[in-house]
Formats: sequence, C-alpha cells, structure tokens
Amino acid sequence: MLKAMTSQRVRTTGGRFAIVASRYNARFTNALVRAARAGLRAAGARADVFRVPGAYEIPVVVAGLLEEGPRRFDAILCLGVIIRGETAHADLIGRAVTDALMWLQVDHAVPVVHEVLLLSDEAQARARCLGEFNRGHEAAQTALAMASLLRRLRGGARCPRRADGGPGPGRPTR
Repeated sequence: MLKAMTSQRVRTTGGRFAIVASRYNARFTNALVRAARAGLRAAGARADVFRVPGAYEIPVVVAGLLEEGPRRFDAILCLGVIIRGETAHADLIGRAVTDALMWLQVDHAVPVVHEVLLLSDEAQARARCLGEFNRGHEAAQTALAMASLLRRLRGGARCPRRADGGPGPGRPTR
C-alpha cells in the first residue's frame, strides 16, 4: 500500500539541483520530472535537467556532474522507471544503478536521491508516477531536506572534496 511521506515540508530558499532522468518509460519518467521540478521550484530552487536513454546510464552522468566542480549542485535527483519482464535483466539493472548511486553519494559527500523505481508492472508505475503519491515530488522533498541538513552540518559552507579520492568505507576495490 502506498503511503505519503511523513516528513515535514522543507523550508529552504534557493539552491541548485540537478535532475538526471531516464527517457525510457517516458510516460512515467516525464511525470516524475514534472513533479520534482515543481517541488524544487516551489522552494525557490533552480533545477537543471539531464536526460539519458535508460536507467543504466544515470550513474555515469551523475559521476560526470560530480566531477565538474566542487559542489556545483546541492543535490542530484535520479529519476527512472524499470519495469520487470520475464528475465532477471530489470533486477540486474536496478541493483547496478542502486550500488553506483550509493557509492557516488558517499564518495563525493553530495546527496544523490535515488528514485529509480524497480516495479513489477505498469499498475505500480501509474500509482507511483501518475497518482496522488508521485515519487518525483518525494524526491524533491528529500533533496531539499538533505541539502539543508548538509549545509547546517557544514556551518553554511560547502565542504571541499576529499583529498585522497579513495573509495569510501567498505567499498570494494578494483
């Protein structure tokens, strides 16, 4: 059963956010992007949208955005819809995307909001993307909350990148 987020509406002004969204399953991902942009705009934040062919391509664009400059974005929202089929392919894509986004967030100390949805069927996609509890809106609220929290933890300043560039704790080495 879907439930609305119980978090309070974030009170923040401004900020710069990136939205990296898949073009695949466009009906659903476009609705996520619209809701995320509206949520950020309502908070006075700016959002740049970057579109990629599918969910698997999202992490490489996030990595590129994080490498462009120190703290260019207050947070990055990742939006996509993966619908399971008859093979394990969707689960493999979902796991790869999840792992990559988690490590990018940890390594760069920038919030990376994961709303790349792995769903069983189109009914679930309609409920989460076109229904009352649009996950794009929830992604915007999460991004705003995390950006605000990290600003507070950093004393209002943006944190410099890690000097060693090494992997995060527990991250597998190559």
